[in-house]
Amino acid sequence: MKRQEEITFDGSADKRGHPAVRKRTGTWFAGILILVNQGLATLAFFGVGVNLVLFLTRVMGQDNAEAANNVSKWTGTVYIFSLLGAFLSDSYWGRYKTCAIFQAIFVVGLVSLSLTSYIFLVKPSGCGDEKIPCNPHSTIHVALFYVSIYLIALGNGGYQPNIATFGADQFDEDHPKESRSKVSFFSYFYLALNLGSLFSNTILGYYEDKGMWALGFWASAGSAIVALILFLVGTPRYRHFIPKSNPLSRFCQVIIAALRKWNAELPSVDDELYEVDGKELAENGDKKILHTHGFKFLDKAAVITTNEYNLEGNDLGFNPWSLCSVTQVEEVKCILRLLPIWLCTILYSVVFSQMAFLFVEQGAAMKTIFIGFHIPPASMSSFDILSVAAFIFIYRRVLDPLVARLRKFSSKGLTELQRMGIGLIIAIMAMMAAGTVEHFRLKYVPEDCLKCSSTLSIFWQVPQYVLIGASEVFMYVGQLEFFNGQTPDGLKSFGSALCMTSISLGNYVSSLLVTIVMKISVSHKMPGWIPGNLNKGHLDRFYFLLAALTTIDLAVYIVTAKWYKYIKFEERNVTNNGEMHQDFRLV
Repeated sequence: MKRQEEITFDGSADKRGHPAVRKRTGTWFAGILILVNQGLATLAFFGVGVNLVLFLTRVMGQDNAEAANNVSKWTGTVYIFSLLGAFLSDSYWGRYKTCAIFQAIFVVGLVSLSLTSYIFLVKPSGCGDEKIPCNPHSTIHVALFYVSIYLIALGNGGYQPNIATFGADQFDEDHPKESRSKVSFFSYFYLALNLGSLFSNTILGYYEDKGMWALGFWASAGSAIVALILFLVGTPRYRHFIPKSNPLSRFCQVIIAALRKWNAELPSVDDELYEVDGKELAENGDKKILHTHGFKFLDKAAVITTNEYNLEGNDLGFNPWSLCSVTQVEEVKCILRLLPIWLCTILYSVVFSQMAFLFVEQGAAMKTIFIGFHIPPASMSSFDILSVAAFIFIYRRVLDPLVARLRKFSSKGLTELQRMGIGLIIAIMAMMAAGTVEHFRLKYVPEDCLKCSSTLSIFWQVPQYVLIGASEVFMYVGQLEFFNGQTPDGLKSFGSALCMTSISLGNYVSSLLVTIVMKISVSHKMPGWIPGNLNKGHLDRFYFLLAALTTIDLAVYIVTAKWYKYIKFEERNVTNNGEMHQDFRLV
């Protein structure tokens, strides 16, 4: 006798394309596999990225400027490839296939780098430890190296914007219990990312710094292989959303249709705008987006003119470049509303990027000996990672429930936009702390030795690292949740890609800002705020400048956040008393 099993409300499907059965697909079994996959993949990526600049200088023989420039290009390329991965996922392949393919490319790149380093580059054995120089390399060996690292960039870039969204897909947002798990998933996802990078920054970073480059790269390759295997193991349990069409063409169709009807009059009643029935809604599955007031010019794309009146609903005569549905128009409005919020997050990424550059240089100019042990300045980022772990727990278990109790009119805690604003406030505090530490570091530099390190302990940097970690929990986790929740089903991966591109642009803006500051601050009496010898500069002023710019950014963000209108979807399968239908299938 066949029994009935409940299927998901959100329209997700199993691997065969059938409606997903709740008990046999998704939830935390699939979610945990994806979290472990993310942690291992991050370990693999940062096992290469965290010391790439040292590899280029010590093994490949490049000078500091050339190596830094090549690392910047490589890092920027990673985030450019994230847009490619998001496009392929939303348009053609779907998130599962995109993740699997790009992870395979990632593994190939890491194995290639490991083989190239072991066989050709790290010769004689043990070179590249800052003491033993490596032999010169042929053009072919150099070419193999660059092909390898850019395969890594392609694989990781295409994978990253999809894995977080694919993990969130495993939880039914229309189910009360699973919707809460979906929100929690993003915090655990960011925690997994940080724990993976913690191992890379400490253990792998130590071995690579000692010249054991091949061992470090093989460890990264092994981690990526295990990550891919675990991802594939979960295949029977994953939930999927089938891609419908090219989001770029849908976006262009609305713009072209609105321009073609620039002189058309908008109807006084919203219901007169063109919309299709639920199952015919190719752009967004069976979930419509409700009409909003704003960007009225775009609404003209959904106006039914005299020529189109007889073609409404007729597939043979329907022209998507002259008539678009309300849902399709709202997709474009959604992206346009997200862009100002996204722009405000770029300056935060400028602050965040200082942790990998100026914080390390500042730490190197401080007292790094503790109880006879040398503290590598880059290892101080461990305090950032520990802060992320602690504040994720504090927010989820303490702050969020407390805010929910204090809000009598709502059972929810802080909104994503509020959390992002708090992240900006904490980032300002981090820059103020860093500037204050630098101010006192300069005071403790021996007067008769400007090239000497300050006698101020490197552990005075702990507060700025902890504050950056706390700000990440509010900004980046909130940003992931916000872009995932505020983009239609057909653009979820694009929303995640926006998060990654803000980090990329933050690095570029940081580099540009440093260049501008140096040109303005250099004089015949002073070598600029950030010279090679920090004891002759004023890095504290640069930190305070970033605090001031972030304060301005916060003010703009508050205005933008108040202007923002949340996207509203039509509820699925709602009964007369407002309860969700329990859908079942015979098995």
